[in-house]
Amino acid sequence: MVGDRLELELRRGVVVLAVLSQLGEFRYGYELRQSLSDNGLPIEEGTLYPLLRRLESQGVLVSEWRTEGQPRRYYRLSAAGEELYVRLRDSWYGMNEAMGQLLKGDR
Repeated sequence: MVGDRLELELRRGVVVLAVLSQLGEFRYGYELRQSLSDNGLPIEEGTLYPLLRRLESQGVLVSEWRTEGQPRRYYRLSAAGEELYVRLRDSWYGMNEAMGQLLKGDR
């Protein structure tokens, strides 16, 4: 269905910004997933983990294994990731404001 596909495309771009917004400090995948869900943006494991690996390979995130307790990989923004996050966040605010104006006359 066209509507489902377009909604998926819209969500895809937002998920990257949402993930970056939660990684100012080290978090492991499940913890991050819970945080996103608790804030109204649930994400499937099959979406989150490939995204984390892709962002790390692009230099946006850094990760480390922690073996105390249950071994887990923790992620956080790299220096380049912090710059990217600020840029995307500012862009989001600009687009959100513009869309708010455009949608004011919504039916």
